Amino acid sequence: MTGVPSPAGLDLRPEHEALVATVRRFARDEVAPVIGGYYERGEFPYPLVATMGEMGLFGLPFPEEYGGMGGDAFALCLVLEELARVDSSLAITLEAGVGLGAMPIHRFGTEDQRQRWLPDLCSGRSLAAFGLTEPGGGSDAGATRTTARRDGDEWVVDGTKAFITNSGTRITRLVTVTAVTGRRADGRPDISAIVVPSGTPGFTVGPEYSKVGWTASDTHELAFAGCRVPADHLLGEEGRGYAQFLSILDTGRVAIGALSVGLAQGCVDECLGYVGEREAFGRKLAQSQVLQFKVADMEARTHVARLAVRDAAARLVAGRPLRREAAIAKLVASEAAMANAREATQIFGGYGFMNETPVGRFYRDAKILEIGEGTSEVQRMLIARELGLPATP
Repeated sequence: MTGVPSPAGLDLRPEHEALVATVRRFARDEVAPVIGGYYERGEFPYPLVATMGEMGLFGLPFPEEYGGMGGDAFALCLVLEELARVDSSLAITLEAGVGLGAMPIHRFGTEDQRQRWLPDLCSGRSLAAFGLTEPGGGSDAGATRTTARRDGDEWVVDGTKAFITNSGTRITRLVTVTAVTGRRADGRPDISAIVVPSGTPGFTVGPEYSKVGWTASDTHELAFAGCRVPADHLLGEEGRGYAQFLSILDTGRVAIGALSVGLAQGCVDECLGYVGEREAFGRKLAQSQVLQFKVADMEARTHVARLAVRDAAARLVAGRPLRREAAIAKLVASEAAMANAREATQIFGGYGFMNETPVGRFYRDAKILEIGEGTSEVQRMLIARELGLPATP
């Protein structure tokens, strides 16, 4: 893989440079040689996930008192970019495990909940998931139909969740579920977040989805039927679950942006190697100005996307408002990833259509980046709202 210079004004600190170098070696030496097999088999890469846990990556942005590394969201974004340069399944496993699984517990949980669940999650010995999306909801996350009613010292959860990452592995420990727990005077639902441990009676994990991409990651539909958990499994304030998750989404969009930048850069890396070695009509493909322009455009898209993501990540670490910047980063980076994957496949020709090549996998993995953590249309809507434009019917 080629080196990536730091953007002007966003130079990396020495500890960040060291982290990037470590993860880059791991991705190159341990992930790249084997990930194609996991992808083809649709198999979750437990050994690689265990190694990431030993490296401290799942605990990167969490305090040391809970078993974390004491890092920050900027460092996590650097790691996600490096992983996704080689494979997105592993990158999304880390992103979801940290951002959607452990982060809500850290930000909204009680001290007892943090002490109970975070150490295993930070070590990578266990994974957690967040159950927000429902089969009929899609982008309308507020249209929650899953319910939870209080019955003495327990919550009783009923409903279904769809497309939930990290929810069915053999190391998944818990899923935080959004559920309607009441109604306001105006009829709008009160949505709360409730932690449901794996193996709880009434909690059923559906079969693994057959996905177009991310085939080495874990994704399931979840069903809850009279599922009872203790009252102290409420996460945060009752009725504030949806608002809590909206704030988590801002962080998640920056992280998905970083993953997208990694995939976009991976496409550049692969194309540089391919055109430098491949010959056609008696000359190297690298001598073709048409292909030079294609690769140059790919690099330009990647660079702009990286700047947007690192700006948003820096704002996040500084505690500055970032809803607009997070939406811009996610939009620009995911569309750069999709465009680069399309161009890389074209440059590779027939080889690009083969799953055995990284660009074939990149092409299949790229599309979900324009959908997950809020579609491109949702990002444009958020940007428009931040500019003061009125809501549309």
